[in-house]
Amino acid sequence: MSWELPSDPRPPRQQPYDIVREALIASGFVLLLVLTLAAVFSSPDEPPLTIQAFATSRPRAFLQTALGDLDAKGEIASYGPPYNHGTGSVQHFGPLSPQKLAGVTIPIHPATDFVLKPLTAMGKVDPTVAAALRRFEHATPAQQAAWEAAYGSALHAARAAHRNTVAAPAAAGPVPALLDGLLRMAQIGGLDGMLLASHRFYATDYTRPLLFLQGAALGAEAAKLHLVGQQWGMMNETGIYPGAVWLWLYAFWYQIPPFSQSSNADIYVMTIMGTLTGLLVIVPWLPGINRLPRGLRVYRLIWRDWYRKS
Repeated sequence: MSWELPSDPRPPRQQPYDIVREALIASGFVLLLVLTLAAVFSSPDEPPLTIQAFATSRPRAFLQTALGDLDAKGEIASYGPPYNHGTGSVQHFGPLSPQKLAGVTIPIHPATDFVLKPLTAMGKVDPTVAAALRRFEHATPAQQAAWEAAYGSALHAARAAHRNTVAAPAAAGPVPALLDGLLRMAQIGGLDGMLLASHRFYATDYTRPLLFLQGAALGAEAAKLHLVGQQWGMMNETGIYPGAVWLWLYAFWYQIPPFSQSSNADIYVMTIMGTLTGLLVIVPWLPGINRLPRGLRVYRLIWRDWYRKS
C-alpha cells in the first residue's frame, strides 16, 4: 500500500464558528415557538373565585349562604367527617365508612368560624355590629332560631321577586344587622382575609374560604366552566378546553346508574377503580392469563419484519 501526498500541502481553510452564538439563536427560536404555541393553545387563565367577588356580584346568594351557616341548616353544618360529627355527606360501602374511621380532623363550626368570629372582629370598629352581636349572643337558642327563620322568609321573598336587596322584617331582630355587616365586610375583602388566617405552619389555609363558597358560588361557577359531574367535569379544564382526558374512566362511572343516582358514588367509584388497578398490577402473576401473550402471538404481528427475515 502506498501513500500519496495531496497536491496542495497547505492546511485546509478554516471558518470561524461561534457555538455560543448558535446556541443563543437556537434557544431564542425555541423560546419564541413555545410562547407562541402557549398563547394560541394554552388553557384560559380564569380569575380566582373569591368571597369578595361572590358578595359583590350576588349579594342575596351571599346572605343566604351566611344564614345557612348561622342557623346550622347549611350543608357544611351537617356534613360529617372530617369537619364535624354530622351525617349529611358521610359515604358508606356496606357497613364500612372510611370518613367515620378517620374522624374529625379539620373541625369546622360554621356559625362561629364563618359568621360570629368575623363579626366579633368587625364589631371592634363598628358599634352597630357590636350591639347586634351582643343582643344575638345573649338571646336563648329558641329566640335566635325565630329571628333566623324570619330573616330566611325575607330572603325567600326577595328571591321570588328576583331582588338582590332584602327587606328585613322587625321580627328578625339583630340578624339583619349582623348579616349586613358580614356582607359589607365581604365586599371589601375582609372576610377573605379573616377566613384565610391560620395558626398552622402554612400561613394561608384555603379550607374555610372554599367551604364557605362550596354551595351557590362554586356550583354556579363550576356549571359555567363545564366542571360539574353531569358535564364530565373531572376530566375537563376551565372553559371548553380538554383537560385530563385520561380520567374519562373515572368520570364514566358517574354518568351511569346506579352510581349517577347514589349518594355513595364516590366511595363506590374509587373502590371499583382501585380494584381494577390492583388487577392490572398483578396480571403478570395470574396463572393462565400471564400465558396469553404467548398463545395469542400478537408480538409476531408487531415484529413481523424481524420474523420474516429470521
